[in-house]
Amino acid sequence: MELRFNRIAIKVGSNVLTNKDGSVDDGRIAHIVDQIAALRNNGVEVVLISSGAVAYGRSEITLPPHLDSVSSRQILSAVGQAKLINRYYELFKQHGIFCGQVLTMKENFRNRQQYLNQKNCMSAMLQQGVIPIVNENDTTSLTELMFTDNDELSGLIATMMDMDALIILSNIDGIYNGDPSDPESSVIREVLPEKSLSQYIQASKSSFGRGGMRTKCNIARKVAAEGIAVIIANGKKDGIISSLMQKGNDVMSTVFKPSERVSSVKKWIAHSEGFSKGEVHVNAGAEEALAGGKASSLLFVGIDSIKGEFKKGDIVKIFGPEGNELGVGRVQYGSDKAKTLVGKKGVKPFIHCDYLLPVTNKD
Repeated sequence: MELRFNRIAIKVGSNVLTNKDGSVDDGRIAHIVDQIAALRNNGVEVVLISSGAVAYGRSEITLPPHLDSVSSRQILSAVGQAKLINRYYELFKQHGIFCGQVLTMKENFRNRQQYLNQKNCMSAMLQQGVIPIVNENDTTSLTELMFTDNDELSGLIATMMDMDALIILSNIDGIYNGDPSDPESSVIREVLPEKSLSQYIQASKSSFGRGGMRTKCNIARKVAAEGIAVIIANGKKDGIISSLMQKGNDVMSTVFKPSERVSSVKKWIAHSEGFSKGEVHVNAGAEEALAGGKASSLLFVGIDSIKGEFKKGDIVKIFGPEGNELGVGRVQYGSDKAKTLVGKKGVKPFIHCDYLLPVTNKD
């Protein structure tokens, strides 16, 4: 069969893997595995980002109502993750395919070396024909260190692994131009890089997950800006993955069209914004240079002030004279040294253009 992509990440949300009452839909999981196995047997490399651990945990154990929410989630995910990965293992094994568990946390994306270690591990798995199944390590993640949800995680994984596409499976057909329950609303089939969707996005969250369509849209736009196609589709529909891979835009879904590819380092920087260690505030001249559309390094002569403590190689946010965020970048100096060089000429850039990423439009 003719396939559109050779290397894809697939994110399966909680609402796809559960029934309306919150119980696990084992038949749906098996159907998703069948589709991924077919792709794998046709030479497509697949990374699966799967929710469902907490739902599986709820099906196995009943916790006292007085237990705090963090402890409850940790216990349910610990019990449920074991059953979830075992279920995937047995189903893929029926197709003669091995899968492997990858549990991760935000901390693993903060440091460039940890990031590369994780990438190398998953690349080795793919080279050996093993399908990585990724989920957040909820048993050790604390609230402030958790991903927004697995949509955010899937975006990080897709960019880290240089995927051709990210398919986000939800329980609706895509991004609607109104309330999905309104018969007058319709699915927005294609989103170009410059198109805003803020007027359409529903703020409500998923019934059994932590995210919502706003999160999906924001992640999709960021990933597409890094050169990776993003498709939001209905994982409850039979054959949806196979159809998306073969028929493309003929399948009901929302496709975020990708921009030009960016380097792997800049992909890491783009998704490390939340790990920034400091701030740099620049003058009007530097702001004009950074916003000019050409690759520009940030020189000390264009810096007004530096705030925060950081080391060489850390990520900082860049702000203009009016306080508007201009981008993020990986610094070539620690904060102590950098603060002594503010305004000076004739020294190497504070942030080289290869490690500076301008901010993208946000919905």
